[in-house]
Amino acid sequence: MPQFDFANVFVPQFVWLVFFFGLLYFGIVKATLPRLGRVMTKRDDMVRGDILAAEAAKADADKMAVDYATGIATAREDARVALANAKAQAARSIEAKLAKANGASAAKIAEAQVRIDAMSAAAMAEIETVVTEAAQAIVARLTGIDSATVDARSAAKVALARTALVTGR
Repeated sequence: MPQFDFANVFVPQFVWLVFFFGLLYFGIVKATLPRLGRVMTKRDDMVRGDILAAEAAKADADKMAVDYATGIATAREDARVALANAKAQAARSIEAKLAKANGASAAKIAEAQVRIDAMSAAAMAEIETVVTEAAQAIVARLTGIDSATVDARSAAKVALARTALVTGR
């Protein structure tokens, strides 16, 4: 069998193997490997550039986040100050309106008290007159003597004063 005849087959096959191995190896190394190296270098540079761009974008985003948080905090503080000012102004306005209303009420109460006092004095004068006339009529009917108006008036005042002390008016 010819495939088992190692003395005649091995050396020519080995020579052809070395020849094709050398041809393929140097053909690939010289032709393909430099292009592959350039592609890999280009991709490596592109990945490094993308990483640097991503890091720069992340730094910008972090700065924007800090600026946003600062802006939100400032806006909240401004809103708190504005709210406090609005509350204070509303309280001042309410106090002013309340003071004005209290003044108007006090004026109306004072006016009403003056009218009440005037009416009370008029009523007391009428009551005094009626009591005086009634006392004169009672004395005239019981004793038959006509009493003086001055005496009846002073007696009516004393009686009304005692009644006021008893009733608390």
